[in-house]
Amino acid sequence: MGLPLAGVRVLDLSNVLAGPFCGYNLARLGAEVIKIENPKGGDLARHLGADPAMAKRQFGLSFVAVNACKQSVAIDLKAAGGRDAFLRLVDAADVVLENFRPGVMQRLALGYDVLAARNPKLIYCAVSGFGQSGPWADRPAYDQIVQGLSGVMSVTGDQKSAPLRAGFPICDTMAGMTAAFAISAALVDQRSNGRGRFIDVSLLESTLSAMGWVVSNHLNAGVVPQPMGNDNFTAAPSGTFTTASGPLNISANEQKQFEKLCDLIGRTDLCTDARFRDRTSRKLHREALSAEINRALAARPADEWEPLLNAAGVPAGAVLSVPEILREPQVVGRGFVETLDPVPECDQPLRVTRPGFVLGEPFPAPTTPPTLGADTRRWLAHVGFSEAEIDAMAASDIIHVAT
Repeated sequence: MGLPLAGVRVLDLSNVLAGPFCGYNLARLGAEVIKIENPKGGDLARHLGADPAMAKRQFGLSFVAVNACKQSVAIDLKAAGGRDAFLRLVDAADVVLENFRPGVMQRLALGYDVLAARNPKLIYCAVSGFGQSGPWADRPAYDQIVQGLSGVMSVTGDQKSAPLRAGFPICDTMAGMTAAFAISAALVDQRSNGRGRFIDVSLLESTLSAMGWVVSNHLNAGVVPQPMGNDNFTAAPSGTFTTASGPLNISANEQKQFEKLCDLIGRTDLCTDARFRDRTSRKLHREALSAEINRALAARPADEWEPLLNAAGVPAGAVLSVPEILREPQVVGRGFVETLDPVPECDQPLRVTRPGFVLGEPFPAPTTPPTLGADTRRWLAHVGFSEAEIDAMAASDIIHVAT
């Protein structure tokens, strides 16, 4: 069975995370994703990550995380020759993906209107902090800035620790997923009707969209969302509780789950307590209810409570670290972590995670992220440049050709 995006060609001009994460998902779905990089250093993420030696070799671990299965063509888009080379690549592309600040591509004379005139079926996806219009359009934006502006930080942590940043770049990640979804949808129309289009993805709006329940509660009930730490604002008892060995997440969101929880911890009296009798009253008396449950849970360690509760239909789960979850048979057995072929830039095998879904059959083994300019010569020859022309552009630093 072929991959669903086989035959789709994407020119990925993006850097760091939001755009590259989008491109990574498209590549794993079968698209031919060609990174268009600055010849002088390439994607900034090549220089980022926890291993300084790898970053120095332009193979930073931040780059490795979201650039497997791609190719690299290093072109200076500011040079006339580089612009010409890019336009020739656009002629045979299905998608252009970029995450520059609004207006950058227009200043390079490579905006959507120019590219669509050459290739009317082109899907052009621009990812930016705040979108291509509005009073904030020209503002610079990084993930943390958007976390603060979007309200994410205001509802993360508790009354003492908020505002608190989420522990990973959630806004960049959500924008990348949003872009991949929008491009995939547009490709259906392109394949059916030959129609191109411009897609405007905003980190801010992607994040707010993902905060659906929180936003809806404010829009439709006037509720101002508050930081609640590890408690679940939709139900009680639902959150992180304390056992004899440490924390355990329990979500007894339904009445029958609450009653079963009370039975298992030996506190059936809680079910008849007027403060905890129904869903609404339990939320109003959340603190008192949690204190009673914590006292009962102190009788056993988390690794005993977890299977007992789950077997009874009360969702429960340990609070694991990243190393711990990656060792779990659930993750290992489904092949979520994949090993790349060895590369000269690294003394040990590199590993990546596959997309968060399966297609009914295993994904093909991922190819190693490209070195800067690894595919420049091949693609420029493909679009009609002679070897002499390619060598001349390389000598003039218009392109970078990996050796």
